[in-house]
Amino acid sequence: MQIRIVHTTTFEYDGKAVASYNQARLTPVTTPEQIVLHSRLEVSPPPWTYEYRDYFGTLVTAFEVVDPHDAMTVTATATVQTYRPAPPPPSASWESLTTREVADRWTEYLTLPDIVEPPADFAQRVKQIAADYELPGEAARDVCALVHDEVEFLPGATDVQTHAAVAWQQRAGVCQDMVHLVIGGLRSVGIPARYVSGYFHPNDDPVLGETVPGESHAWVEWWDDGWHAFDPTNDAVPGDRYVVIATGRDYRDVKPLSGIYSGSSTSRMSVEVTLTRIA
Repeated sequence: MQIRIVHTTTFEYDGKAVASYNQARLTPVTTPEQIVLHSRLEVSPPPWTYEYRDYFGTLVTAFEVVDPHDAMTVTATATVQTYRPAPPPPSASWESLTTREVADRWTEYLTLPDIVEPPADFAQRVKQIAADYELPGEAARDVCALVHDEVEFLPGATDVQTHAAVAWQQRAGVCQDMVHLVIGGLRSVGIPARYVSGYFHPNDDPVLGETVPGESHAWVEWWDDGWHAFDPTNDAVPGDRYVVIATGRDYRDVKPLSGIYSGSSTSRMSVEVTLTRIA
């Protein structure tokens, strides 16, 4: 499947911003499951830019606008060819996850910072799930099912700073919260897990040429002799409708846009994402 993505972010200031320094993580990554055929990042007013890949392999565009401006628009456009075959069955053992080849290699995906640290009752349920399965990959799928079944998808219930424990306590959140919960749960029983950001086409069978509204999305990957992806929000294995932008320890490593500006004390941000299947 070929998917074209257009992600537009607009900032409007009450007055003039005299300097703006930003980082954008909006360019899809090329992997064995997806090939970036075309990508472009446009910023208005025209900025100075510099590109680099961060520690996790994400393409970052750093840019700065130093001329006074009362609005800024960032538009990322990409066309991606996807092919995601069905994943193999679980194979890694609990013992293998404790070896140096796994535990040391993926140590950053085993830490429990506040944003993903599981609350005690959730951690206890995950511990019981882990005890019920012979293979970590089987337990991981069940942890995803637990979060999907008990946490309501409710936009506005949380924000990007919300900790997983809060989303669990109120049993409501968005995809970011569900992924953070799963990550914290898996790491608490020794399964390396990482955050994936990107997009997915909302239609099960996308119509060629039809442009539909979308939004940024998140799902999880855990180590099972290779990275295995699952979307706890939709209770599904990511297929060809999914496009990966970035991976990291949690949301803070994959923010689409981050930065600072000086000048006006208030600003408003709006985001629009559209997706089109073109092949």
